[in-house]
Formats: sequence, structure tokens, C-alpha cells
Amino acid sequence: MTGQVTKEPAQAWITTFAGTAINLCLGILYAWSIWKSSLVNVDKAGQVIQEGMNAGWTYLTNAQAATPFSLCIIIFALLMIPGGRIQDKFGPKVGATVGGLFLAAGCIVAGLMKSYAGLVFGFGILGGIGMGIGYASPTPAALKWFGPHKRGLVAGLVVGGYGGAALYIGPLAQYLIDHYGITGSFVGLGILFAVVVIIAGQLLRTPPEGYVPPSPPGAISKHVAAATKHNWNASEMVKTWQFFALVFMFMLTTQSGLLIIANAKGLMVQAGKNIPFLAANAWILVSFGGFVNAAGRVGTGSYSDKIGRVNAYTINCTISALCLFALPFVIAMQNVLLLFLVVGIAYWQYGGGLALLPSFTADFYGPKNLGFNYGLVFLGWGAGFFMARLGGTIEDITGSLNTAFYISGALLIAGVILARITTRPKYAGEE
Repeated sequence: MTGQVTKEPAQAWITTFAGTAINLCLGILYAWSIWKSSLVNVDKAGQVIQEGMNAGWTYLTNAQAATPFSLCIIIFALLMIPGGRIQDKFGPKVGATVGGLFLAAGCIVAGLMKSYAGLVFGFGILGGIGMGIGYASPTPAALKWFGPHKRGLVAGLVVGGYGGAALYIGPLAQYLIDHYGITGSFVGLGILFAVVVIIAGQLLRTPPEGYVPPSPPGAISKHVAAATKHNWNASEMVKTWQFFALVFMFMLTTQSGLLIIANAKGLMVQAGKNIPFLAANAWILVSFGGFVNAAGRVGTGSYSDKIGRVNAYTINCTISALCLFALPFVIAMQNVLLLFLVVGIAYWQYGGGLALLPSFTADFYGPKNLGFNYGLVFLGWGAGFFMARLGGTIEDITGSLNTAFYISGALLIAGVILARITTRPKYAGEE
């Protein structure tokens, strides 16, 4: 199949939804607060649990519990670069399969070691490697099948699996912890992930040489005009100031989401402490967040195809910033409905960023080298980890996350300003 087609072939959608399935496994990161809640006890930090299914594990501080999570994010972001190169050179099957096996091994190691070091090495390092290599394959592979007018939607569908993972991993992990302990939860999920990723990874394909995706209807042809006609390579891309702008835009949209994700269960416990059912089932907010995170990716990607990437970024970040400024008051009021609203908006904004930035990258620099190019832009996502770590430190010192929420909201406003002044780079000779 070469030349331009009038309709995307079936393989385009098979690749898209196989990518969604893979990301449903890689998204274990978003359920981290379930394990954090089971291990954090500031008063008993450093003491070994002596009895029960979790005997042998050690209690952690908030800052310690943030470390495997933050390390996983850093390594995830760094490994997106070689992961993108693997996708571009060897195809998406290899990267997805290798990444899934690393993540599965990391979960099993974390569970069997029963220690802080095990969490750092298994979840933080091996898990981060698996996520980086695995995540780098599905999205670029899927986007290569589609034109600019569908990039936002398709990116949202693929990465929506990663965000939506918390929807089932949250309650499943809590069930496994309650019935089989922390070790059983990690080992069980590791085995499940290995099976799913190996199967789904074999369904990923990239278009044949010479394939040209369908053109958009004339009514929305502006998206073709807004996208580059040149496939920039990485050495060309990093010489443009827009590349650094995208990295910072990614960091600024990410930091607030990771702050909420790392602390979702604790927020539910605080706001719902007078409602025994919610206090005992705080995973509900984690799962709700996973649903909104996934919906935000698909929804934002879809409306960015209609109103433009910058406008979508502006709307998401501005509304989310207002919610972060309000969050301390919502928690103090112990208003659970408002908590779900403001946390949901924060999750939507964060998920939306993960659909917007690969679309921005493809629009600015072309689809051919998207795996490696997006891997470099993805460094901004990894840089956003600092707010989760800073939030843990602030909570240990002050007893609350209020200051972290205010800082995070202000950074979102800075992201909006940067987005409004960032325009597509022009290739040499382009008018």
C-alpha cells in the first residue's frame, strides 16, 4: 500500500487500540498512591512491620514514598529517547514487548524484595525503563497512519490507556493488597502485564514506505496548513527555540498532575474522614482520577483538532490552575463533591497535556521521526516530577500540601503564557 489513500486502513485502528491496551498496563504509575498509603507512617518510619500479610515491609515517610515514584518518572522520560529510536529503527513490536517485560520484572522484584531498596530498584528503575521503552512505541506508530486533522484524537486514544490504567489498577491493587499483601499485589500485576503486553505488542505496525494518510475535509484543511510539510530530524529540531518551549510546556502541564496523582488517596482520606465508607475506600478517588485522566486525553485531543492545540492547552491549564488555588479550601471544608470536581479537572488537564504534546511535536516537526523527536520533547514530562517530590517534603515539614498547590497553580499560568507565544518553526526556504 503506497501513495495517498481515501480512508485509513483497518491496521491503523488495530495499531491504535493495541497501543491503548499496552498503555493500560504501563499506567501502573498512576496507582502509586495505593501502595504509598499502605506504607507511609511518619511516626513509625524505619520500623519493620512485624505481623500480618505485610510483615517484613518497612514503614516510610512521605518523602521516601515519593522517591520510587519520582525516580520512575525520571527514568521513564530518559528512556523515551532510546525507546523512540528503537521504535523508529526496529518497529513498535520490539519496543513494546521489551518495555512490557521490564515493567513486569520490576513489579515482581519490588514485591519479592519487600524493602525500600526494592521499591526504588524494582518500581523506580526497572519500572521506569519498561515504561520509557514501552510507551515510546504505540503513539508514534499510530500517529503515522493519520493526517493532522486526526492526530489529537488518535494520540488521545492511545495515551488514554495509560491514564485510564488507574481506573482498574487502583481497585485491583487495593483488592490484592487486602487479600494477598503488598508483595502479592506487585507479583500478580507483574505477571498480568507480561501476558497482555506481549500479545498486544505483536499487533503494532507502522505504515509501509510511501504511505500517505488521507487528507482532511476542506472545512478543516487549516490543520494541514498549520502542520509542517518537512520531516525534521532531531539535530535540526534541537536548533529551534520552539523545541525548548515544548519541553517547558510539557514540564509545566505535567507537574500539577503528578502532584495530585501522587497524593490522590491521601486527599480523599482528609476530605472524607467524616464519611467512613469513603475514608476506608479512598481508592475510589484514584479510580475516578484514572477515568478523567483517560477521558481528558481523548477529549482534549479531539477538541484540539477543532480549536487548535494552543487554545486547548490554554483552556485546560487556566481552569486547572484555578482549581489548584481552591483545593486547600475544599479540603478544609471536607466537601467531597467539590474535591471530586477540582481533582477531576486537574486530572483532565494533565491527561490532556499528554495528548497535546505528541500532536504539537508532529505538527511542528513531522511524523517520520516522531518516535525519537517526541522522546526528546518528553524530557519535559520527566522534569515535571519535581513537584511530587517537593510536595512530599512540604507535607513532611508543614503537615499539609497547601503551599505546593499554590506553587503548582502559578506554574500552570506560566505554561499558558509560554504556549501563547510559541509558534510553529519554519524550515529553511519555507514561506
